[in-house]
Amino acid sequence: MDGTQKILRTIMNGQSSMKSELLGKMTKLEKKVDDGFEKVNERFNDAIKRIDKIGLQVAKLEDDAPTVEEFDNLVKKVEKVQQNLTSNFS
Repeated sequence: MDGTQKILRTIMNGQSSMKSELLGKMTKLEKKVDDGFEKVNERFNDAIKRIDKIGLQVAKLEDDAPTVEEFDNLVKKVEKVQQNLTSNFS
């Protein structure tokens, strides 16, 4: 091997070692990114569960709440009872 080939081989070996080092760093970075996405997904899933729970609570509360018509009818019934009471005690 002459001097030129030795220099070229040294350059190629340097490039190979840089490539393997970069690949190693990229692998580590990919793992960190994947772990980060897993954590974000877990938090989104937790948030979705909480939202679903709140949605069910609101739906149940809405089922228990009187409608406008029922409320208006109740007001009318209370007024009638008040009138009956005042007329009976007068």
